[in-house]
Amino acid sequence: SGPTMMAPICLVENQNQKLKVNQEAVEILDKISQPVVVVAIAGMYRTGKSYLMNCLAGQKNGFPLGSTVQSETKGIWMWCTPHPSKPGHTLVLLDTEGLGDVEKGDTKNDSWIFALAVLLSSTFVYNSMGTINHQALEQLHYVTELTELIRAKSSSRPYEVEDSIEFVGFFPDFIWIVRDFTLELKLHGHPITEDEYLENAVKLIPGKNLKAQISNLPRECIRNFFPKRKCFVFDRPTSDKKLLAHIEDVPEGELDPNFREQTKNFCSYIFTNAKTKTLREGIIVNGNRLGTLVVTYVDAINSGSVPCLENAVTTLAQLENTAAVQKAVDHYSKQMAQSVKLPTDTVQELLDAHTASEKEAIAVFMEHCFRDENQEFQKMFVEIIKNKKEDFLLQNEEASVKYCWDKLNHLSKALMENISAGIFFVPGGFKLYTEIKEKIEQDYSQVPRKGVKANEVLQSFLQSQAPIENSILQSDKALTNAEKAIAVERAKKEAAEKELELLRQKQLEQQQQQEAQERSLEENKCQLKEKLEKERDNYVREMQRIMEHKLKVREDLLNEGFRKKSEEMDAEINYLKNIVYKNTKNNAPLIAQALDKFAVEITSILSAPAKLLGQVVKGLSSLFKKDYL
Repeated sequence: SGPTMMAPICLVENQNQKLKVNQEAVEILDKISQPVVVVAIAGMYRTGKSYLMNCLAGQKNGFPLGSTVQSETKGIWMWCTPHPSKPGHTLVLLDTEGLGDVEKGDTKNDSWIFALAVLLSSTFVYNSMGTINHQALEQLHYVTELTELIRAKSSSRPYEVEDSIEFVGFFPDFIWIVRDFTLELKLHGHPITEDEYLENAVKLIPGKNLKAQISNLPRECIRNFFPKRKCFVFDRPTSDKKLLAHIEDVPEGELDPNFREQTKNFCSYIFTNAKTKTLREGIIVNGNRLGTLVVTYVDAINSGSVPCLENAVTTLAQLENTAAVQKAVDHYSKQMAQSVKLPTDTVQELLDAHTASEKEAIAVFMEHCFRDENQEFQKMFVEIIKNKKEDFLLQNEEASVKYCWDKLNHLSKALMENISAGIFFVPGGFKLYTEIKEKIEQDYSQVPRKGVKANEVLQSFLQSQAPIENSILQSDKALTNAEKAIAVERAKKEAAEKELELLRQKQLEQQQQQEAQERSLEENKCQLKEKLEKERDNYVREMQRIMEHKLKVREDLLNEGFRKKSEEMDAEINYLKNIVYKNTKNNAPLIAQALDKFAVEITSILSAPAKLLGQVVKGLSSLFKKDYL
């Protein structure tokens, strides 16, 4: 659910040139299970960033505005509020400390704060004053540094084709806000829109000299990495300098009407268009995942290594997939507890409940896992469920054995007392004994829900009676030797029939367990196939989106007369075409291969020997016998 925060909290502290994650802020994020829309703002210090963020939060106060020249926001501050127009989403606002603060001396920290704002947000707002001119673009050198500060893959060498492609997939939408804008929006005498103003400003400057190349760097980066760009220009909030210093206290009515309208348009645009934060392959970020990303990135920065997008996702996947296994296993246990009362009449009854509960549990796992390399976590899940199923089978046998011995003990109480009193050691005693024994068997057969060990326990009971039965038979003077021999034969035959029946039951149960295993394998494969296909489709869509963007950049470069630069993009475009081709045309065999490998591994997990099942039950039977005889 979404939190209600009364005021912002520091998320990343920036003290003595060291970045530190505030644990309290991470705990707030941990509790947000909703998807998050993350809007970060960056820009030169004292340019009114915090005022805009407060407007987005629907508050006049919150992020400290500060009316002196000292920069107020150290590090990155966070404010989470329920999203005003996306039900079930949380709006996370990140206000960053002003760039270019003279008191800091070290600009490296500025670059890291800027990089973090880009990495964490789904919409990145850059705030500047006056106009988008050469100086404003130069101040945006932080964008060009991103390629040095961030890696896409842990294996990649310094910035290469893959990085450029990954950045586009990973980077947020870009909004440039120009404050205190005094010019007319015109180009060559014709009115233009704010967006056209931005696009014109980021056009490359012709010329091969070093100055042109340096000027073009931030322009190229903006065009390359941020496919979705937007611009807003704002009038001055008021011409009264005294009021400007405490703008949060100025009543709405005293602010410039244009400024009020522009602020409203900006907020409305953000609420309608700012996207949910997603990672590669359409992985949706919730508060908990955002917290993990913050910690992962800041840890990487502090350890002196380059934050790597892929590693962050891998770290996230490890945590999430471990939790996904736990959620799925808990769901299985809960379903089994609700749908099964032990002992069950048959093994099949328990296996049917297992199959239904497992199917649901696999779906829970699939819903919560992502990027499960080589299905390591799914294999772990399969093994845990298999062990739980075996545990249920064992408990089922134990419950049946205990219940059946209790019943037999109760039904045979009088018989045992009569044996002890020697009542059957008289002429005709064998017939009397047999009648009572048969009555016990008949009564036992009427007992409902004895469970899977009913026959085995009865057989055990009858075997335990055989020696005493034989001595009653042999000592019965009313019977001839021939009659005694017939009775012995009949007893042997009955015992053999009962053994055969038990063997048949065992074989049937083994076959049923084998079939349940096959169903388990099929269900795991079927749901995995569905997930792999969905992931592939997401991936292809994403690559096509990036390719369309790259083609447009190339076309723009060509139109602006930068033929060589446009040709340099061919490597990226061919790389993307190749990925899309490979994943659409040749992907079925790839998925089939993954499924075959998975099936082999799962089969060996499922058919690994059961843990002590047979011995335990045998031991149980003899234990109960000792108690009762």
